[in-house]
Amino acid sequence: MALKYTCEKECGETHARLGRVQTAHGEIETPVFMPVGTQAVVKALTATEVRALGAQIILGNTYHLAVRPGIETVRALGGMHAMYGWNQSILTDSGGFQVLSLAQLRKITEEGVKFRSHVDGSLLDLTPEYAIEIQEGIGSDIMMCLDHLPSTTAPRAEVEDAMSRTTRWAMRCLNARTDPKKAVFAIIQGGTELDLRTRHINELCQHDFDGFAVGGLSVGESIPAMYDTLEHTAPQMPADKPRYLMGVGRPVDLLEGVARGIDMFDCVMPTRNARKGGLFVDRGRRKMNIRNAAFKHDRRPIDETCDCTTCQGYSRGYLRHLLYANEILAHRLLSIHNLRVYVRLMEEIRQALREGRFKAFYDEWKSGFTDPKNTQTRDPSRWTKSS
Repeated sequence: MALKYTCEKECGETHARLGRVQTAHGEIETPVFMPVGTQAVVKALTATEVRALGAQIILGNTYHLAVRPGIETVRALGGMHAMYGWNQSILTDSGGFQVLSLAQLRKITEEGVKFRSHVDGSLLDLTPEYAIEIQEGIGSDIMMCLDHLPSTTAPRAEVEDAMSRTTRWAMRCLNARTDPKKAVFAIIQGGTELDLRTRHINELCQHDFDGFAVGGLSVGESIPAMYDTLEHTAPQMPADKPRYLMGVGRPVDLLEGVARGIDMFDCVMPTRNARKGGLFVDRGRRKMNIRNAAFKHDRRPIDETCDCTTCQGYSRGYLRHLLYANEILAHRLLSIHNLRVYVRLMEEIRQALREGRFKAFYDEWKSGFTDPKNTQTRDPSRWTKSS
């Protein structure tokens, strides 16, 4: 068996659930946040440091590792586990997001996606079968099917066409797997059209995939539209398999996703923000910019309630100095802090679920959160279960 999911406890007032995912590289407690290691590295950090933060699983990227250093090199170096020194689970994106993000460098056909490398212009012919071959070479424990992700502004007919192609590609990916120990997840598309999401669930979930992901969110739609789509989609997904929300998002989005039944999350936000001085504080409920002049002589840690090694050993003023001096250490220390905030939030969520108090935790966390975009959930009764 490639993967086993066990739901241990459910929140009676929401769709949140506590569970475990077993892969060839160990057990993952869910809900879980997965740090992104696009180039076979969580930027600026060693595998030992990422493990120390409490991370249980990380991501790699099919497109980027195929372009550089190339799948032959990845295989020769023993795969991503050996390259990075990571002995826990790895999930790999299929390259489907690059269909959107590198739209000027690709051409889509029924066979797959032809990319011109953003590095040297060389051709990468990424078919569903080759996407699986690359991911098996990377050594992924959870492989994502190649999908067609349309733009947020695409007309309904184009969204339907992309969704149907995603289904056909998913079946080709499933048939292309040669290693039964590696799981394959299908990706549910449909934009913000709720009926299309339901249709795609019905098309994909009748097949024997090891898990399912919600794709096509956090790509330009409004936060309320994202939540509406998620609260419609997640509860319809199979209850006996992991549910993964791709590429989302802020700490509040993780909490809202869990409440709607999501088990797995990833996002570049904590590390990308850290490298620019954007830090999450107050358990992820607020952001601060360490570049602000107000912190120049500040001897306090980033967050006095945080247990990360950065907050235990370094002051705001010193971290600001490192960032302005363009010292590599700044990227390392600030990334450690932000990732720990994300991982710790998931630890607190799991503990609340374990103790049967998730709804109270949700209410307490949200009571101290002010969304600068004024996009808080408008009516909790729309997504909570009836008592």
